Amino acid sequence: MRIVIEFYRTRDADDAHAVVGRESAEAADAEEAIAVARRLALTLDMPQRPDAMSVTDISGKLLYRGDLGIRLDNEGALSP
Repeated sequence: MRIVIEFYRTRDADDAHAVVGRESAEAADAEEAIAVARRLALTLDMPQRPDAMSVTDISGKLLYRGDLGIRLDNEGALSP
């Protein structure tokens, strides 16, 4: 299935979202779509480090929204 991934920053005060990256990709199912999104979070060159993402199918049906499930430092490297 074709998926659309949006990476964004959130503001705690009012839960506002700022999209910092958007990509489309292919995935077999929702689980693979989330895995693809997490891999892209580590490799894409984005203006800011995202703290959350959403994954939708091509028709706009939400498959996942929330935390990236990975920790990155300020330079984009994995943190323990």
